[in-house]
Order: sequence, then structure tokens, then C-alpha cells
Amino acid sequence: MTTIMVCTMIGLLLLGFPMMIPLLTAAVIGFFMMFNGLGQMDTLIQQMFAGIRPASLIAVPMFILAADIMTRGQSADRLIAMVMSFIGHVKGGLAVSTAASCTLFGAVSGSTQATVVAVGSPLRPKMLKAGYSDSFTLALIINSSDIAFLIPPSIGMIIYGVISETSIGELFIAGIGPGLMILAMFSVYCVIYAMVRDVPTEARANWRQRMTAVRQALWPLGFPVIIVGGIYGGVFSPTEAAAACVLYAIFLEFIVFRSLKLQHIYAIAKSTGLITAVVFILVAAGNGFSWIISFAQIPQAILEAVGINEAGPTGVLIAICVAFFVACMFVDPIVVILVLTPIFAPAIAATGLDPVLVGILITLQVAIGSATPPFGCDIFTAIAIFKRPYWDVIKGTPPFIFMLVLAAALLIMFPQIALFLRDVAFR
Repeated sequence: MTTIMVCTMIGLLLLGFPMMIPLLTAAVIGFFMMFNGLGQMDTLIQQMFAGIRPASLIAVPMFILAADIMTRGQSADRLIAMVMSFIGHVKGGLAVSTAASCTLFGAVSGSTQATVVAVGSPLRPKMLKAGYSDSFTLALIINSSDIAFLIPPSIGMIIYGVISETSIGELFIAGIGPGLMILAMFSVYCVIYAMVRDVPTEARANWRQRMTAVRQALWPLGFPVIIVGGIYGGVFSPTEAAAACVLYAIFLEFIVFRSLKLQHIYAIAKSTGLITAVVFILVAAGNGFSWIISFAQIPQAILEAVGINEAGPTGVLIAICVAFFVACMFVDPIVVILVLTPIFAPAIAATGLDPVLVGILITLQVAIGSATPPFGCDIFTAIAIFKRPYWDVIKGTPPFIFMLVLAAALLIMFPQIALFLRDVAFR
């Protein structure tokens, strides 16, 4: 049964069907084979609806809507200008500013693809003009945008938290340390690259210009305060923080900055609705698929066949990293989380691993896979936005992938990188 389901998914993907079709078809085939027909199909439908029933998922369309409003408004530009005013003049400062801007925008959007658009669009021309190669620039943008998957809010963390019944608030806080660590790695590499290539520096901003940039960015900097401060301080749940972000984004872009008008609401709502529909269909289909494979005890059979149950905590973490990294090179990150998390759940429970640490590692692997050839989703976002050929987009990615893999290894060896802030906030 497993072979037929997997072959069906691969075949439909190769034929060009959107991911929801292979996932649903495989689930229906598995159901048919287990129950000798489709007479009890309402059971599968109930499981699919159960997947989108958790209240925590309300945060997903909220964060998507907030990110859409900010991307069309001035928030991203103001954050970029503030970062540039402080470090744009140092060697490699423009590249470091790009990575830092992706991190900051990730802290207010939770979407890697929104970060590629919001930060990459204005900064790529500046980097090319400054003397950076296009391959380095594109690789920096798509890999730095993946920090948005770790810095709260994170749509990937929300999906994992719902599937694994792990505290989303704890996941959000735990993602800050790894995200900043990766930003530091990228920054060091950017400085070394600029020194080796002798890339010219930007003009130094004076303190008056810096204070002006900070003052203009104060409003957008309220987003991480709302999200992290609100959750940490017990003011908001993650879902309530998402709703507060939407209200704050509307207040900023429509009233304070006046960058958007009422006629923009329809386009924003339509874009958010389409993305949300795709996400929720994938979640429902993924939950139905996960129920089928769990009911058939396929996860236990797979783990027993590869000997994961006897591997110990470190071995399980390594296996999780490899599986999620490879899967996200080919399949949508949300689908990978939905399908693979239940498969590894027995091994995670058996070895007593902290589900928050596992969630951070899974989120990191999903982020790496999203920017890794051949089919990482951020690669194709960059191709569509920047109108560059596939090879140009992926040519500069190997150093960044190496750093991200190194970050995963450090998390396995030193889990307190992720868990320290969680323990301070929730223990």
C-alpha cells in the first residue's frame, strides 16, 4: 500500500498537478485499500476537517494578511533604511544590511516568500550597482529570507505546533536564538566576500540621518514588540498576537503612513484569501494522508526498518534533519511538515526528545530545503520576481547551505541555543 501511495504522488507531481491533488489522491487510494472500498469515505472527510479545526490555525491567515499589507506599504522600506544607515558603510555592509533586513522583516511577516519580495526587490539593484555578483546577491536574498521561518512569527512553526500539539508560544521564543546565530554566520561571510572581492563601501550616514531613519522605523519595529513581547508577557496568545498584527498593520499603512488607500483592500484581501485557501487545503489533505498512514502503522514500520528506534536521541535528530531537508528540496514545506511529523512522532516520544527543540530543527531544515535545488520554493519565487534564469539563482547557494547545515549541527550539539530563551520565558 505504501509503495502504491508514494508512486501515485510522485507520478502526479511529475505530470504537473498542484501538490494538493497528489496528496488527496494518495489518501483516497490508501483509504480504498484499507477499507476495501469508499463506502465509509465520510470518515476520511471528518479527519480532513479535523486538520483545519484547531483554533491555532487562525493565526496563519492573520499573519499572511499582515505580511501582505506591509509588503504593499512602507514598513519594509523603513526597516531597510534604518539598517542601512548604521552598517551600510562598513566593508560588506550592504550585504549584511540585506541579511539583517530579511531578519527584521521576518520578525514582522513570518513568510519567506514575502521577505524575498519585500527586501529583495529594493536591495538587489543596490547590491548589483555596488559591485556584488548577481549569483551572490540572489543566493543571499533567498537564504536570508529563510531566517524569517525561524524568527517569530513563523507559519511553519504554527503548522508544526498544531500537528504535534506543541506550544506555539514556546516555539516562537525558541526560534530567536537560532535565527540570530544564522544572521551572524551570514554577516561574517558577507564581510569576507566583500573583502576578497574588494567591493566598494557605501557612503557613511551621519548621526542625524541615522536618528531620522530610526524614528521612521519605530512604527514598524512595533510588530516584534507586539508578537514577542505580547506572548512573553502573557498579554496575547499567538493567535491573538496575529490578529493584533493585522490591526496594527492596517493602522500603520492606512492611517499613519497613508501608503495604502481603501481601493487596495480588495486586492490585499483577494491575495490573502487565495494563499490561505491553498494552505488550508494542504493542511486538510495532509491531515487525511497522515491519518491513513498512522492507521496503517506505516510510520512504525518505516522507523523499525531503518533502525531509528534504536538510534538514540542524537540519531533520531540527525535522521529528522536529513529527511526534512531532502523532502523540502522537492515538495512544499507545509506538506513536508504535515506528512513527516507524524512519521517521526513515535521515535520522538520514545527517545524523550524535547518537542520544541525538534520543532526548531524541523523548521530550520524546512527553511534550508526551501532554498535548495532542485525544487526549493524560494528559488522559484526569486525566478519569478527577479526574472533571472534558474542557474543564476542557484549558483551562489552552496556556501549558504553549508552554513545552514552547520547551524543545524550546532543546534543538535548545543540545544540551549534554542532552548535558553524558552526556558527563561516559560520555565
